[in-house]
Amino acid sequence: MKGIVFTEFIELMETKFGADLAEQVIMDSNLPSGGAYTSVGTYSHDEIVALVITLSQKTGIEISDLIQAFGTHLLKRFSILFPEFFSEVPVVTDFLSNVDDYIHGEVLKLYPDATLPDLDTSIKENGDIELLYKSDRMMGDLAEGLIVGAIDHFGQTHTYHREDLNQEGGAQCIRFIVTAR
Repeated sequence: MKGIVFTEFIELMETKFGADLAEQVIMDSNLPSGGAYTSVGTYSHDEIVALVITLSQKTGIEISDLIQAFGTHLLKRFSILFPEFFSEVPVVTDFLSNVDDYIHGEVLKLYPDATLPDLDTSIKENGDIELLYKSDRMMGDLAEGLIVGAIDHFGQTHTYHREDLNQEGGAQCIRFIVTAR
């Protein structure tokens, strides 16, 4: 997993819960890296899982809620760090339909070793967008937070529905439908 995910998670912990708690979470998570991350480094997915579990234990906030909140935070940060991904599309459905082809494609150019989820999108006749998420990392809550963040970013009135599908070969599969209200 790319280091930017870790550096942004630590930023979120420091902002929402304070630097002392963030440091304690890092120390108590027994991380192979010691919690020293660079945004361009690559680290084990297990480390982000350990951080989230420890933060949940210390705050009493459900793991899924923490991961969704992180996804929303991450989308806001990505809009600042990578404005070119957001400036070329006028509406949330256009943005979401471009994630796999355009954004993931650009990520792979910069980080060829990145492991990204599969995200198939289709626009329905009524204008809804369907996103099929599949990943063996089980980070569907992060994807949900990113979708919520995208809806907020574009300031449009949309709702979404999440349907957890049967796992395929150990991978988490989720269908998201984003609808204009």
